[in-house]
Amino acid sequence: GKMLLVVLLVLLLGPAGCPRTEPLSGSSQEPLFRGADRYDFAIVIPAGAVECFWQFAHQSGNFFFSYEVQRATGIGNSRNILATASDPSGFQLGISQDARGQINFLTKETGFYQLCLDNQQNHFGFMHVYLNFGVYYEGFDVENKQPEERKELNNTLEAIEVSIRKLQLHIFHMWRFYNFARMRKGSDSYLLESNYNYVNWWSMAQSCVIVLSGVLQLYFLKRLFNVQTSTRQKC
Repeated sequence: GKMLLVVLLVLLLGPAGCPRTEPLSGSSQEPLFRGADRYDFAIVIPAGAVECFWQFAHQSGNFFFSYEVQRATGIGNSRNILATASDPSGFQLGISQDARGQINFLTKETGFYQLCLDNQQNHFGFMHVYLNFGVYYEGFDVENKQPEERKELNNTLEAIEVSIRKLQLHIFHMWRFYNFARMRKGSDSYLLESNYNYVNWWSMAQSCVIVLSGVLQLYFLKRLFNVQTSTRQKC
């Protein structure tokens, strides 16, 4: 019973306990269990850790992967992170090592493409990273291709269909630009909050130093006058 449960967990989580965006179905005779073609979410990567994801894509698709480190902790607060993308055969298709980056490529084969974020250079702090990745196809109808024996549409309907596909593509790219803006907004928000806390703490520290220096000055001045008064009385 316990051994069967462990095997099921390994199959569901995949290598190194990393999640797949589209896991395989239970039966080999059934088609792949389709997940979403596009994802956008934030993830916290612990210090010295590597997080990987698998995105399923058909051949001749446009794969996109963008990220931005919105917050980093630890010594130096470096926001650089190593991002890589590999094809189903394990061949590395792109690499980026910066606070933000993009990796785009055409999918030459059908299968699971691996995306990894490496935070191993930061041994003392975590990173909060916003991700936006997925795949899109011309017409967005890869799995619903019309049979060849289908009746030919007239020119008017064909023109409408082409216009709708172009509109879908424009909407999709607007969605991508919107996510870029969300990434930058989140990063700026964390930076603004960090600077606000930094200014507040330094203001409090400087206020305490000023008050303490004033108290010490009064104390030493009072002690100096007390010493002079006692000396005159002895004379």
